[in-house]
Amino acid sequence: MSKKKDPGEPTISQTWPLPAAATLGSSVRARGILLEIRARMPLAQRRALDLRAGLLTLTMPESDAAAFAGAASLVTKALEGIETLPVIPREIEDILSIKTSERHRWLKDGRLPSAGTRTVKLRGRARKITFHVFDPLLVEDLLDSGRIVDWREQDAETAPENRRRAAWTRRLARAAQAPRQAGGEEVELVGWAAFARENLLG
Repeated sequence: MSKKKDPGEPTISQTWPLPAAATLGSSVRARGILLEIRARMPLAQRRALDLRAGLLTLTMPESDAAAFAGAASLVTKALEGIETLPVIPREIEDILSIKTSERHRWLKDGRLPSAGTRTVKLRGRARKITFHVFDPLLVEDLLDSGRIVDWREQDAETAPENRRRAAWTRRLARAAQAPRQAGGEEVELVGWAAFARENLLG
């Protein structure tokens, strides 16, 4: 177990560069990798590993040389294949410069495929949360392909129609309640026939 650090005690350190293929140019992703590796370390050693200028840096007192060797070996092993670590929501939003609403919409309509889900426990709380994660190869492809721009253009073109559909759906819902509220009288929707012919509800 690592001892409490004495500011005046000599230290030993080792650094590991984070490959661009792993971070995808995102400081949020780099921070996520740091937290992922810290989670695999003994609790008392986690703060000994830090992220500085794109380098993972492990620093411990010289008197903890044996523990340092074990921690360094763990970090080296954890970095093997780190490029395949699934991308979590806040990371994909930073990498692709997208909004949370866009991520939800594209995930729902299938344009942004999920690579599965992950469940984590919130720090200091009993509650757990589950969220979708994404394949880093897919994220890299989206980053390089320019498809995000195309998706936004598609969304801009379909937004007016979606608003009209939503408005008619709300009107239909209100009309369905009207007969009961009016004592059983039927309420006719003006223009409904034309609306139905155009198949705007899909």
